[in-house]
Amino acid sequence: MAAKGIQVGALALALLAAGTASAQERKPGKRGDVNVFLKGGLGDYTGNLGDLTSTGPAWGLTLNVQPTTFLGFELGYEGSQNGIDDLRLLDDGPSIVRQGGSALVKLSPPFMTAVRPFVGAGFGLSYVDVRGIGGGLYDSDTMEELPLAAGLEFNSGALTAGVRATWRVLLDNGFANDALDEDTDGGLLDASVTLGARF
Repeated sequence: MAAKGIQVGALALALLAAGTASAQERKPGKRGDVNVFLKGGLGDYTGNLGDLTSTGPAWGLTLNVQPTTFLGFELGYEGSQNGIDDLRLLDDGPSIVRQGGSALVKLSPPFMTAVRPFVGAGFGLSYVDVRGIGGGLYDSDTMEELPLAAGLEFNSGALTAGVRATWRVLLDNGFANDALDEDTDGGLLDASVTLGARF
């Protein structure tokens, strides 16, 4: 019983020390607590969805809140456009314009701030607008996504920049269900650069 009490006491002290260190790590109003940045790059679908699409532009606007050096939260708007290359469509294939939002939790090494590598995971919801004649094979739809991101951020004074790659696991990709005889698989992969301001 005494050993268990010592373990609980030690755990409580460790949590208290971690909380104090986290509070001292960032003073209120210190530059870098909030970042706003634009991102742009290229993206494409993968798996059997990738066999029917072409690489296209990807873009976004993101708000990042960094309460500590090792933990961050992002909320952002994202979009992309990809052409459809399907021989069954007589005319030029339609394009897929995706617009939506996502929330991301990011983890970084606590001792790196000027150059910060990170990984992140979250949830997203997008509307896929099929523009052009889909021939009954492609239809506009809403899809849920699980974004998994990794990248590198460069922070200096009021500026932030970076590079990142994001793999989105598509929980729903019904916009192409009628185009494939087998189960639709694949995700959405993009690589982008970011540029913004720190507050």
